[in-house]
Amino acid sequence: MARRESAAAGPGSRALVVDLIRSSGPISRVELVKATGLTQPTISNIVRRLIDDGVVRETGDTVATRGKPRTLLVINSRAAYGVGIHLGDSTLTCVVTDTRGGTVGRQLVAAPAGTGPADLTDALADLYRDVTRGLGLPPRSVAGMAVVGPGPVDVVRGDFLAPGRRPAEQGLARELSERLAVPVLVDSDASAATVGEFWGRQVSRERTFGCLYMNAGIGSGVVLDGSLHRGASSNAGKVGHVAVVRDGEPCPCGNRGCLEQYAAPHVLAARARTVPGLADRLRIRPDDPADRAFDVLARAAVYGDEDARALLDEAADLLADGALTLVNLWDLDTLVLAGPGFAVAGSLYVAAIRRRLGERACTREVHAVDVGLSSNPRDSAAIGGAALVLQGSVAPGHGPLVAARAG
Repeated sequence: MARRESAAAGPGSRALVVDLIRSSGPISRVELVKATGLTQPTISNIVRRLIDDGVVRETGDTVATRGKPRTLLVINSRAAYGVGIHLGDSTLTCVVTDTRGGTVGRQLVAAPAGTGPADLTDALADLYRDVTRGLGLPPRSVAGMAVVGPGPVDVVRGDFLAPGRRPAEQGLARELSERLAVPVLVDSDASAATVGEFWGRQVSRERTFGCLYMNAGIGSGVVLDGSLHRGASSNAGKVGHVAVVRDGEPCPCGNRGCLEQYAAPHVLAARARTVPGLADRLRIRPDDPADRAFDVLARAAVYGDEDARALLDEAADLLADGALTLVNLWDLDTLVLAGPGFAVAGSLYVAAIRRRLGERACTREVHAVDVGLSSNPRDSAAIGGAALVLQGSVAPGHGPLVAARAG
C-alpha cells in the first residue's frame, strides 16, 4: 500500500486513526501504519497529539515481538462527554455519554407546556444544567450538546424546519450556545441515531452501515467510510416518504402512498381503534396518546393477540419493503433498527426484514445483511446526539465540526 504523507496534518487522517482505535482497539502503532497506509512518523505524530489531547491513552499492555514490545492504544473514555437531548412529542430525553459511547447519565422530563419560542429554549437550557450539574461534570469536560428531533432540519442555521419546532429567530443552536457557553448542534433524530449506533457499537469504518429509525415518523441514515451521508441539505434518508402504495393515502410531504401513512406507529394506533372490540380488549382509551396506544398494541401482538398481530405483521411487511429499498440503494452489509417504535415489538420487525432481504435483496447471493435491533431503542436518538458531538470533537472530518467553546 502506498504511503500517504500529505494527508498527515489534515483532519481526515486524525479521524481515520481515531476510527481505527475506536473500532479495533486495543491496537498498536505498527498496526495503525499497516491499516492506514500512513508512514510510521506520521502515525507517531498523530498518536502523540491524540494522547496530548487526552483522546487516546496507552493501556500499559504490550504485544511481545522479536523487537521492541508494542504498546497498545485505546480511546480514553473520560476524554470528553457529549450531551444529547431528544425532542419527543410530549417529553425531553437527555443522555450523557463518555467518549466510547457509554451512558453515564439520563433524565426524562415532560416537554414544556408553553408553545412560545422561549419556552422550549428555557426547558432545554434548564435540563442541560440539571443533568450536567447532577453528574458533577466540570464544564470543560463537556464537548458540547446536540438537540435532535423530527426533521427536516437546517443544520447550518441550527434549527428545525418542521411546523411548531422553530424556537427562536436566530436559531436554536445559537441561542442555546450563547446561553450555556457550550457548542450546540441541531440535527434530525434519525441521523443522530445512525451515528450513535455506529459509534457505540464500535462498527468498523469499512462497513457500509445503515439505521432504520421509527418514532412518530420513519427515517434512516447511512454511514460510509465512517461518515454519515447527509445529502445536499443534511436531510438525506427520508425512507418514510418512499411510496409503497400506488396512488395511496395523501401525505403532508406532497406525495401519495408514503410508507409513513401505512406503517408509522400513530397510523397503527388509529387503525387499532377501528377494529371491532380490539381497543376495548386492550384497554386503549380514546384519549391515550398515539405512542402509548401503539406500545399497548405492539405488546399485545408479541403476546399473541391475533388482531394486534395482524396489524403489526402488515406494517412490518411494508417496513421490510422500505428496508429492502435502503439495502439495495446502498448495498448495506449492516442494518440496525432504532427508535421508540421498535422498543416493544422490535423482534417482529427484525424477523420480517430478514425474511424480505433473504428473498429479494439484490446482493443476497453475494453477501448477507446483518440485521439487528438497537440495545436501547427508546433512547437511541438522544444517545446519538451525544455521539454526534463527540465524533465532531475528537474525530473532526466526519460531520459537523464542534467549534471552540462559546463565550
